[in-house]
Amino acid sequence: MIKILFVCHGNICRSVSAQYILQGMVDSKGCGEKFFIDSAATSMEEIGNPVYPPMRKTLEKHGIPIGDHRARQLKKKDYGNFDLFLGMDEENMYYMNRILGGDPEEKIHCLMEYTDKPTAKIEDPWYTRNFEKAYQDICRGCQGLLERIIL
Repeated sequence: MIKILFVCHGNICRSVSAQYILQGMVDSKGCGEKFFIDSAATSMEEIGNPVYPPMRKTLEKHGIPIGDHRARQLKKKDYGNFDLFLGMDEENMYYMNRILGGDPEEKIHCLMEYTDKPTAKIEDPWYTRNFEKAYQDICRGCQGLLERIIL
C-alpha cells in the first residue's frame, strides 16, 4: 500500500482537495485499495474545521466526492507512517521539514514536481480567491503523480 499525505497551511483548501481528487482518480482506475491518502496542515489555525465552503463548492462542481474531513496538524510521527509527503508551496516545504525533523528518506516533495512545470507552486485560494485555478493545478499535479506511481 502506498501512503500519501498532502500538506498545506490550514488543511481546509489545497491539501484536502488533493486528498479527495487523488482518491477519486485511483478509485476510478480500480486501484483505490492500493493507496492510503490523507492530508494535514502545517499550522494549528484551522484544526477541526471542515473543507472551506468555497473550496467545497468548487470540488462539488467538478463531481469530486468529499468525505467528513476535519483539519489536522502534521506531526513528527507522521514521517514513519507515510511514504510520500506533498506540499503546495515553499512555505509548506519549509514547515514540513521543520515539523518532521528533516527528510532523510527524501519523502518530501512539491506536488507540482510531477507536472510539466516542476517549479510552479499551487497558490493558496484562501488569499487569491481563485478556487478554480487551485483545483486545476491540483488536478494536474495529482494526474502527474499518479502516472509516475503507476508506471
